[in-house]
Amino acid sequence: MTAAVFDHDGPWTEEEYLALGETSQRVELFDGSLHVTPAPTPRHQNISGELRAVLRTPVREAGLRVLEAVNVRLRPGRILIPDLVVTGEIDFDDPNIEAHDVRLVCEIISPSNAATDRVLKMHYYAIAGIEWYLLIEQRNGTLHLYRRHGRHYVEQSVAKAGEVLELTEPVRATIRPEDLVP
Repeated sequence: MTAAVFDHDGPWTEEEYLALGETSQRVELFDGSLHVTPAPTPRHQNISGELRAVLRTPVREAGLRVLEAVNVRLRPGRILIPDLVVTGEIDFDDPNIEAHDVRLVCEIISPSNAATDRVLKMHYYAIAGIEWYLLIEQRNGTLHLYRRHGRHYVEQSVAKAGEVLELTEPVRATIRPEDLVP
């Protein structure tokens, strides 16, 4: 991948981006530019896996899917890789999930890219029409749930250790921050 990235001239197209294939880094496409981050830490992956386990049964009961680290196409030329998504029915062989199929998107805030998750991705997800955005702080598991209001998100609830987050949409689930953090 390195030679392909450094030898590339001009903005990246979706076709060129998808031709990179699977990599050990997360590579996202932001309007013709690549955003590359290292593989997530074990703490990050533990939180993601525990959250998926909490959501698995309620999501299935609602006829939805919960997936980790998949391409979500927000619009042409903008493909992000959220930590976790809850979707409706999708084509499992398509390399991208379309934003209109995503009911909830989750990002686990890494200290090295907190601004990307709190500002840039939040903005992009909102204008793509994704209704629910869940942010999780890695250090303590604090959960921030946002609901889309027009082209931005409004915080609906916060749950810290010792508290619970009660999801009512797109699925009914109870999430305890201390159950997510190792």
